Amino acid sequence: MKSMVSDMQCRGKITQISRDILTRGILITLSLTEVSEQELQTVSSLDDLMVEMKKYRAKRSLDANAYYWKLVTMIADRNHVTNNFQHNMMLREYGQVDHFDSKLVQIMLPDTKEAENKALESETVHLKPTDHTMVGADGIVYRSYILLKGSSEYDTKEMSRLIDGTVSGAKDLGIETLPPAELQAMKERWGV
Repeated sequence: MKSMVSDMQCRGKITQISRDILTRGILITLSLTEVSEQELQTVSSLDDLMVEMKKYRAKRSLDANAYYWKLVTMIADRNHVTNNFQHNMMLREYGQVDHFDSKLVQIMLPDTKEAENKALESETVHLKPTDHTMVGADGIVYRSYILLKGSSEYDTKEMSRLIDGTVSGAKDLGIETLPPAELQAMKERWGV
């Protein structure tokens, strides 16, 4: 009979780590938050578990995302570009480099205006050009681009930096933004 237990995710801290003298196994004591009685009973009744632990990162709020996109839209309208173009420009200026297996991801694109525009209009892949170019075996000049994280993957601190930069860009164009006190209150709700 298949178990009806669903995956359980919760936040917590390791309060103690020790080694079992008899089995040489590791004993980890956790202090968990936001666990219901039902989840606790279900988990305690299981014989064998798979546990995954990773550093907790606060998620950004939907308010932050909505405010960011409102500003991006206003800046894009003022600059006569698409929202994707403006979003990619903001990510290039204030965004975060993405990594794969802790390594920087770089790709080579033709060093042309067409390739650059295609990169700036991309909705799903965000690229930042570098100063590095090289001539390929085909005789074409290629430019190295670094992969950037999409803003949907940002934690509160990363999103706060992106919004601060976007607010600054909006102000430079004479676009009205939230008053500093309201922006600060919004950041405090995000936990920054």
